[in-house]
Amino acid sequence: MVATPIGNLADFSERGREALAAADCIAAEDTRHSGKLLAHFGIKQPLISYHDHSGGRTREKLLQMLRDGASVALISDAGTPTISDPGYALVKAAREEGIEVLPIPGPSALIAALSVSGLPTDRFAFAGFLPAAQSARRKRIEELRDEAATWILYESSHRVLDCVDDLIAVLGEERRIFIAREMTKQFESHFLGSLDQAASWLRADANHLKGEFVLVLAGHQAKPGEDERLPEALRIVTLLKDDLPLKKSAAIAAKITGLRKNDIYRAAVQK
Repeated sequence: MVATPIGNLADFSERGREALAAADCIAAEDTRHSGKLLAHFGIKQPLISYHDHSGGRTREKLLQMLRDGASVALISDAGTPTISDPGYALVKAAREEGIEVLPIPGPSALIAALSVSGLPTDRFAFAGFLPAAQSARRKRIEELRDEAATWILYESSHRVLDCVDDLIAVLGEERRIFIAREMTKQFESHFLGSLDQAASWLRADANHLKGEFVLVLAGHQAKPGEDERLPEALRIVTLLKDDLPLKKSAAIAAKITGLRKNDIYRAAVQK
């Protein structure tokens, strides 16, 4: 598993280059894209296309090569393989057969963005790309709304503004966000501020909407008087509401969490 640069070729480690040069074959997400990287470093090992739509046949071909003793290097278009990129199914299958899988660490867009965000790094949750459809995207944001850890998203240029607008609709205007655009590339830019300010920043300059984005969101902070057990109580109410009256659901949630029934009921009505 070889991590490759996310933009700046100088970030490619010597160990990564050596691993690719020594491999019997290189499985790449996009052989045309990766071919340019390999040509730059003079690496001439054979390439095999392996991506989310490759299907089981290609995976079985790679597994058979590994069974026969070959060395296979897996790379994605950029960054660390399997992190919102293809490779999980291949790694899982190899592990199940007892085939050794080694990491050659290197660039990762989510870690790079988090490290310079100025938001808490002691706990974080990576949510990858949100759904393309607005209704599904907002539903996923709802699921993440009460996450106390810093959370990280990937987003594309043609959806980043819609994503930020949906974040505002679900989280409100004041939640803090860090935006990393085109990291390690010539026109890299960063933004840190409220969601409302982020939407204005994106709209202020057409160039701010170009490239690849990592969004780092501040985790949910309990307001004064807000019990940290409340999100769990509301989750229980949601699970029960289709089968029981709201007051009964709140009563059961109160017994489980130790919160007051009336507080849960009030919060559920306001949600």
